[in-house]
Amino acid sequence: MKQIAVLKGVTKRYKEFTLNGIDLGVPTGQIVGIIGPNGAGKTTTLQLMMNMVRLDGGEITIFGKHYPQDEKEIKNRIGYVGEVQYFYEDRTVAWTGKFVSKFYSNWNEGEFTALLKRFDLSRTKRVKNLSKGMRVKLAFAIALAHHPKLIILDEPTSGLDPVVRREVLELLKERSLQDEELSIIISSHITDDLERIADVVHYMINGTIVLSGDKDLLLDTWKKVHFKADAVSEEMLDGLRNVERNMFGVSGITNRYQDFKASFGDAIQRGDIRVENIRLDDILISLLEK
Repeated sequence: MKQIAVLKGVTKRYKEFTLNGIDLGVPTGQIVGIIGPNGAGKTTTLQLMMNMVRLDGGEITIFGKHYPQDEKEIKNRIGYVGEVQYFYEDRTVAWTGKFVSKFYSNWNEGEFTALLKRFDLSRTKRVKNLSKGMRVKLAFAIALAHHPKLIILDEPTSGLDPVVRREVLELLKERSLQDEELSIIISSHITDDLERIADVVHYMINGTIVLSGDKDLLLDTWKKVHFKADAVSEEMLDGLRNVERNMFGVSGITNRYQDFKASFGDAIQRGDIRVENIRLDDILISLLEK
């Protein structure tokens, strides 16, 4: 599959943190999620993709081009929204759009206006009077008004109420379906958001990607399994994470459910085994505890 962005052996060293040789691709037309706890390196990775901080090692290719020589061309085709939005506080929403428009060759004022209307944002309102949710909506209107081919989102929904989060996620999913060549990479510790829209997920812990895969395949493979004591094989028990002993018998998470699925049939029918779906955050917790 064609990759719109590729990170190879990407390294960034700080005094108390190191991003350890990250290999990551963003396939054309897909939504890629980076999941991890605070301090895992998600923001650093996206800042490197925006050339906001400089590489200590490795290579980043976006649209087949490289920083710093192709920076203007690369950023002309990127929409970026960070966790914190920085605007000229005393200026209006309309002025902000007009100011930013000068930096993009494909800026579409009609699209910007349509997004403001969709988000119920007044053109005449000053930025300093916008709520956090409205500021995020303004950031998205700016990020999308020049029809980017890569959208980079760093914890964009952090601290937002569920209604605003849903609006933003629905817009992203809608744009992804409308434009088959649009790629999105989004970092978040809110796994519900990524579960809703992501195609591919990467789990990052302590500056290292520890697990990657198709989101639906991961959720099919990782399950919580409850066994009666005499229904547990040693092989199965050895493969369990987060093992708990309880009144039912033994419970634990497996990342090999598809390998064992065929042998579960009779035991499930008898009630000796119960299989429970888990979520992306359960996988993260399991990885952290492991």
